[in-house]
Amino acid sequence: MFIAQNLKFIRKKKGLSQEEMATLLGLNRSTYSGYENEVAQPNLELLLQVAQGEKIPLESLISKELSKLSAHDLDQMQGAWKSEASGKHLRVLTTVVNSENEEEIELIPEKVSAGYTSGYADPDYLQELPTLRLPFLSKERKYRAFPISGDSMPPVVHGSYVVGEFVQDWLQLPSNTPCVVVTKEDGIVFKYVQNLLQQKQTFRLSSTNPLYAPYEVPVADILEVWRFVSYISKELPDILLDHTSLSSQLRSMQADLQSVLGLPK
Repeated sequence: MFIAQNLKFIRKKKGLSQEEMATLLGLNRSTYSGYENEVAQPNLELLLQVAQGEKIPLESLISKELSKLSAHDLDQMQGAWKSEASGKHLRVLTTVVNSENEEEIELIPEKVSAGYTSGYADPDYLQELPTLRLPFLSKERKYRAFPISGDSMPPVVHGSYVVGEFVQDWLQLPSNTPCVVVTKEDGIVFKYVQNLLQQKQTFRLSSTNPLYAPYEVPVADILEVWRFVSYISKELPDILLDHTSLSSQLRSMQADLQSVLGLPK
């Protein structure tokens, strides 16, 4: 690993002292100095902060000696996230087709969903999945159905399936879009996405359940993004009616009953 060397390289490239760099990172000088001198190792949160600030992949910050790279290579590395996020590097999507050469909607059963992050590009994994057809969806776009666990996104409940449309260019995804986001760390998650790629190279993921705090995911941890188009559930969402709405419903039911029985209104 080249963490110490890279921290020193980045600091000198910025023209900062250890004291100034420590302040920039919210540390005291002795703590930061320990990282450069390999007396201690910075935690992942700090490394992610540095990587995002310098617009370089976290993996490169840890495993590549940045000082050995040419200026051109360093510039390309710092812009690599944008090419990846925009889909300019071909984003390989393995799909299942039927006998008429039409793409099927693969359904990921909950019992095999844990293996999706390693099998999403594996034809053998996908061929074993059940498929479904939803005729109201466009044949020109690619869809997949994902299992939803937990209670973080009501009214979509545990055991439902969210059907998502494949997103090629993440940079163009509008903020506050509900999406299935597949990440290396957490696997399949269904959240509202706030697009912070241009500012911080992250997505901020939020739930509709206020008990769950928003959190950010770096672009380097994202494998796929699927925009919500529909969901399938065996349960109806709970609807709370106020007094006025309930009275209106009862009057309507009473009128229907009188009409059926032929009673005067």
